[in-house]
Amino acid sequence: MAAMAAAAVPSDRPPLPWRARLLVGAVSVLHSASLRRDGTVNRFLLSLFDRVVPPNPAPDAAGVASSDHAVSDDLRVRMFFPGAAARDGGGDHLPVVVYFHGGGFVFHSVASAQFDALCRRFASAIPAVVASVDFRLAPEHRFPAPYDDGEAALRWVLAGAGGALPSPPATVFVAGDSAGGNVAHHVVARTPSSVSGLIALQPFFAGETPTASEQRLRDAPFGSPERISWLWRAFLPPGATRDHEAANVPAALRRDAERRRAFPPTMVCVGGWDAHQDRQRDYANALRAAGGAEEVVVAEFPDAIHAFYIFDDLADSKRLLTEVTAFVNRRRAAAAAS
Repeated sequence: MAAMAAAAVPSDRPPLPWRARLLVGAVSVLHSASLRRDGTVNRFLLSLFDRVVPPNPAPDAAGVASSDHAVSDDLRVRMFFPGAAARDGGGDHLPVVVYFHGGGFVFHSVASAQFDALCRRFASAIPAVVASVDFRLAPEHRFPAPYDDGEAALRWVLAGAGGALPSPPATVFVAGDSAGGNVAHHVVARTPSSVSGLIALQPFFAGETPTASEQRLRDAPFGSPERISWLWRAFLPPGATRDHEAANVPAALRRDAERRRAFPPTMVCVGGWDAHQDRQRDYANALRAAGGAEEVVVAEFPDAIHAFYIFDDLADSKRLLTEVTAFVNRRRAAAAAS
């Protein structure tokens, strides 16, 4: 679990199997085609290719069942219960992971097939109850809508998830990938004392001055500067730059001593083929420099592209499950002993 030194990029293409390479290419084309010049999104086009799946109250092959729950008129959460929950009185002693999906604040939902499957894998591997949050999307709902939704969902879980949990959970983690990792950070920053740990998988941060990795990996999957700029314009308040505190999180952490003193133990996942890797490492360094987080773990995946974890057959995806499981269970044990 110790942080590994950043590896040099060994070639000009990430080592992906052909199926993953084709899918990444198709998704990149689809996303780009759906982003209009006027700042709106062609959601009909997205709906043709963003395969969605319903909740399934019957356990799957790994023993995970799921159900959808309304937090409010505008917010729902998809709950995933591992087989261990049935043996454990409905999950009374299991940790709960509140999860925020990726997609640049603009794409996907808890029903998107790849994120439904990812949450099922987390629920089974840890094991944990996973609460996947269907936060509102930009550009229809800009900053701070996802953060407000995330905080509301976390407080709902802490109170017992509207009866979906047998009692208020003893141990709650907040996790998210890409833009969801950004949301996870800001939700935890609002309620740090309520959370046992944060898991930020390739969190989506930004700044006005390009980093070395953003320049070097501009042609890597999901690294296009034009696409990234569009997503931030769609999310941030009108007229804001990418040095806004929602985007340039490492800089904001260094300015905000009060918030960083209270930050919980954190795991940051970094991919060697992710254009955002420099900002992710800087984020971990900012947390460490503050001295407020009890533990900051950086898990390096030198061969990994951005969003590699949606491909369940990749060796790195399997290792990610192992590392997240170890982090959650170690922090859970520490919380129980304190």
